[in-house]
Parts: sequence; structure tokens; C-alpha cells
Amino acid sequence: MRMTSSTIRTRWSPKRDTATPQHRRAARTAAAVAAGALALSLSACGSSDDGSGGSTGDTDQTTNDVTLPKLDGTSLEVAAVWSGTEQANFKKVLQEFEKRTGAKVTFVPAQDPIINFIGSKVAGGQPPDIAMLPQPGAIKQAVDKGWAKPLGSEAAKELGENYSQGWQDIGKVGGKQYGVYYKAANKSLIWYNNQVFENAGASEPETWPDLLNTAQTVFDSGVTPFSVGGAEGWTLTDWFENVYLSQAGPEKYDQLAKHEIKWTDPSVKDALTTLAQVWGKPDWIAGGANGALQTDFPASVTQVFTGGDQPKAAMVAAGDFAQVNIPSGMKIGTDAKVFPFPAVGDNGPVVSGGDAAVILEDSKGSQALATWLASPDAASIQAKLGGYLSPNKNVPNSDYPNAVQQKIAKALIDAGDDFRFDMSDQAPQAFGGTPGKGEWKILQDFLKNPKDIAGTQAKLEAEAAAAYGN
Repeated sequence: MRMTSSTIRTRWSPKRDTATPQHRRAARTAAAVAAGALALSLSACGSSDDGSGGSTGDTDQTTNDVTLPKLDGTSLEVAAVWSGTEQANFKKVLQEFEKRTGAKVTFVPAQDPIINFIGSKVAGGQPPDIAMLPQPGAIKQAVDKGWAKPLGSEAAKELGENYSQGWQDIGKVGGKQYGVYYKAANKSLIWYNNQVFENAGASEPETWPDLLNTAQTVFDSGVTPFSVGGAEGWTLTDWFENVYLSQAGPEKYDQLAKHEIKWTDPSVKDALTTLAQVWGKPDWIAGGANGALQTDFPASVTQVFTGGDQPKAAMVAAGDFAQVNIPSGMKIGTDAKVFPFPAVGDNGPVVSGGDAAVILEDSKGSQALATWLASPDAASIQAKLGGYLSPNKNVPNSDYPNAVQQKIAKALIDAGDDFRFDMSDQAPQAFGGTPGKGEWKILQDFLKNPKDIAGTQAKLEAEAAAAYGN
């Protein structure tokens, strides 16, 4: 999963590109307030809560105004790149849909880039009914190829009642609604082993210089500061996006996301130079660059929280979804804590991501499933299982299983339309979403050789120009 991939650090919405300076200042203020409020209590802890509702009957089921048709004999397929605990938890949401409608839903494991996987299924005449697409660019690609089908009135009604306009808009193409953003991600967090911090006398940093000081304090205590899941290139794009958004600002971020400025721009040089302050110190990264490039995302999280007070690393930059990879023996909010990605510029970064349900085979069943995924009932089931965040504003905050997750979820909802979507997820998949290629591969190379800033910029620009067609 890209995590695919959203502290949510609130994002400035793309529709603000043409805003007045006064509007931009207001957006910055709103983001700073949301990030500040979140920072006050991310280290809180709480108790777990599980459960889901719903019943099966012979007539249409209505719960919380969600009306689902009777679908006995209907078979549906849902494709996503999710695996492990995330896949298992999503299957419980699908099982509840089955109970309420009588339909049979099969989860189809997909591979990255999912748009290529879907293309092969379409070419073979067997596309899944719904695909969970992790990038706005992938949604547009599916629409442009004629694969995606617009949402019907019932799904659109659920979206209108449960989602802010910004979350609705990023699922639109050409003014039509195609995507239901079922899952959000807060990509502006750093998780840490609290025992290591206490032993080292380290404190949670608020700024980038603070982070460097904290890392040195942890290193001096005998523990490697950072775990990096460099085997999956998207983790490295998340590092870059947090640094770039905070340092260059939202206007530049939007321009780079659209390739309206080149990757050879001085602002990119500044961000890479900043990243090199961490990536250029191999002793600060578990296993060094080579070790990081062989570490996948789940392992990058678990190696921070295993090994007692001598784990392989003290911190990992990871979204809210990292919770599912934290060992059960580590209590979130007590043993495993989290702080907002530190501010490099005037404000902390606010990067969000998400996965949208997109209909590929239009039918009564697929429209009903899209409607279900847009409902608070569906999201509440997975919220209670942990490691999940919903942009659905009508999911009870108490459904999240601990105080840390509750604060993160509240910050997302309170943010409204003030958020920035993951930059690489906005790019064409050939540049921002393909393993071993484009931005993912170039940043992996940069992790190995963070001194080559100019060369990295040139490679990024060449690949971006080819992918964007300009």
C-alpha cells in the first residue's frame, strides 16, 4: 500500500491555486492551527474498542440512512494493493456488506502500479467491479481510458452527506464524481520508541534543527536514530514531500505537483540538501543506505519497536497506518509515541493521501458497494480495528481505538478542505507510482548517494518531463 500510501496536517486544497493572497494567508493560518492542536496531544494513550453493527434480512437494510438493496446471487470483485492486516481488516468491511445485502464479494490482491494491473484485467475481459485507486492521477487515467464509471445518485448522496467538498473534489474528473475516498492517510508523522527517548534524555522535536539535535542525542546514547523503509520508494517520496511543503510552501508544492515548475528549480535543491542532513549520515540510518534499501515498510516500523530498549532504530517517519505494524506488546501512546513531522520552514508540513473506490463494472451491485463504502457504517468497522483513518466526517471519533488515533482523526475532520494531497500520488504513475522507476527509483539512488543533488534533480526533471508530456 502506498500509504498509499494523509497528522493530519491539514492540506491546502488544490482549488486554492487561484486564491487571493488573503485567502492563502488564511489557509496557512488554518493549517498551522490544526497542526498545533494535533501536536498538543499526539502522545496521549487510550483503550481499544472493537465491534461492528448490522444485520441480515430479506428486505432492504437501512442503518444511519444507508439504504442497500437486496443482492442475493450477486457476485462482486474488489481489487486493491493492500496486504496483511490492512487487507484482513478491509475484508471485515466487505463481510458486513455481504450480511446486509446477500451479495458475495471477493477481494482481489493487486500489484503496483495498480493501473497496469487493472489494464491487464480489462484487456482480458475480466476487470474487477471496483478498484481501490491510491492516486488522483490513476483515477483520471482510468477515466481517460474509458474504464471508470461515474457514481450513481445513491453513492453521490452518501458522499454529499459525509464528506467535505475537498474530499469529494479530488474524486472528480471533468466535473463528474468517480471516486469514493474510503481511506485517508496522515503522512506527516514520526513514530518513536518512548523508552529509547527516555533513556537518552531526548525530547520531541518541533523544528528540523530540533530533529537533528534529537537524532544526535539518541545516537550518543547508543541507538541508531532512524529506520527507513527504502525498499519501497513511496516512503522516500513522503520524506521529500514533507520537507518540500514546509520549506518551499504550498504554492510551490502545487506548482511542482503539476510540473508547472521544473525539478531543477532551486526549491528542489534546497529540499534535497535538507534531506541529505539525515540521509547523508549512514550511521543515523539502521543498516545504512544499503540496509534501508532492503527494508520494506512494515519492517521499518517493527524494527523501531522490537529489541526492548535497544531496537535497531529509535524513530520512523510513517503515516498513521503504521499502527498495524507496531507489535501488540507495545502500547500506543505509552510505549509507541508519535509527533508531527517537524517544521522545516515557517509551518509544519501537512501531507495527506488516500485510496478511492472506483467503479469499473457498472451494476446495481457495484453501485451499492460504492454507496456502502461512502457510508459511516462501513468506515466505523475498520476504524475500530485500528491502523485506519477515514475522511468521512460522520464516523464517531470514539470508534477509533486509542486516544492517539482519535486526535489524528479529529484533526483531519477539523481541517475541512485545508489539506495537501501526496505529491507523487498526483503525478502520472510512470513518474510517481511505479516501483523501480521514476521518482521512487531516483530517490532510492539519492539515498545511496545524497551528495549528488544536481544529478538527482536532472534525473527527476527528465523523468517528469517524459511522464507529464511537457
